[in-house]
Amino acid sequence: MKHILVLGGGSIGKRHARNLISLGEKGVAIVEVNADRIQPLKDEFGIPVYPSMEEAFEAESFDIAFVCSPSLYHMEQALYCADKGCHLFIEKPVSHSLEGMDQLIAVAKEKNLITMVGSNWKFYPLFIKMKELIDAGTIGKILTARCQFGQYLPDWHPWEDYKQGYSANKKLGGGILLDSHEFDYLTWFVGPVKQLACFADTVSDLDIDVEDVAATILRFENGAIGEIHLDYLQRFYQRNFEFVGEKGTILWSMPEKKIILKTKEHDEEEFPLVEDYDINDMYVEEARHFLEAVDARTQTKTPLASGAAVVRLIVAAKESNETGRFISISYV
Repeated sequence: MKHILVLGGGSIGKRHARNLISLGEKGVAIVEVNADRIQPLKDEFGIPVYPSMEEAFEAESFDIAFVCSPSLYHMEQALYCADKGCHLFIEKPVSHSLEGMDQLIAVAKEKNLITMVGSNWKFYPLFIKMKELIDAGTIGKILTARCQFGQYLPDWHPWEDYKQGYSANKKLGGGILLDSHEFDYLTWFVGPVKQLACFADTVSDLDIDVEDVAATILRFENGAIGEIHLDYLQRFYQRNFEFVGEKGTILWSMPEKKIILKTKEHDEEEFPLVEDYDINDMYVEEARHFLEAVDARTQTKTPLASGAAVVRLIVAAKESNETGRFISISYV
């Protein structure tokens, strides 16, 4: 039986705990300082809840850690758990900065740890299909890529005060740039980034101390030009991608839940999402992939190094916004 410690009892921590239990894991425990926040889960499954990771490790030994706290705490918690020999699943982003990143990578390598950075959309059927189409050369060499994510921040978790959430607080590692999904997926689809420039600001009346909108332009190493728009402002949820290649175009939009492919040879072809798809399924598959990698002692699709590369892009975007300069990206 695996002994798994979930650090953080917020929405994503509770989701992972439930999914791990649904996958048959019986050794799940949670660290959460606010006991009331996690009480329903404790009552339902009878899992141990600890107020700190130190107390958790004093009481039990763990094989795996799921780091699901606000990003400000990720590095400290990941280093602590890695030092204890735990395989690591770290929710995105790995951290709000690059501080400690090289040390964490070195410790994980030294202890032969299996690592994975949360990247749930890579387990979403239509993202998998888009990746297959792009890698198969269906639209040829990619020339431009554009993606957008936008949602009104108070609507993210309407059951709680958005101003108290980590997304709205600089001290917790918040800000729309650190949502990080689009940086991760655009590089997954297109490839490494060579250079970028970013404008980011707080333009709304949401009364938060982090950027609520960011526009980033990227030049990829393969010559493609990319654009990423992120915001906490849109009343209609938006998440979409557009890839323009030498031989065609791929479009995907979350509200429509389908891929549209158009090439020189063919009219539009649609790839719809299966009916009644449960959005939680991609999180389940993500966790299953990680657990299977731990069992097989093979690395995951999204190891620590890939998550570190995404953080480098976000740090570069922040630097560009602060300095008004284009920033060259180094992966060394």
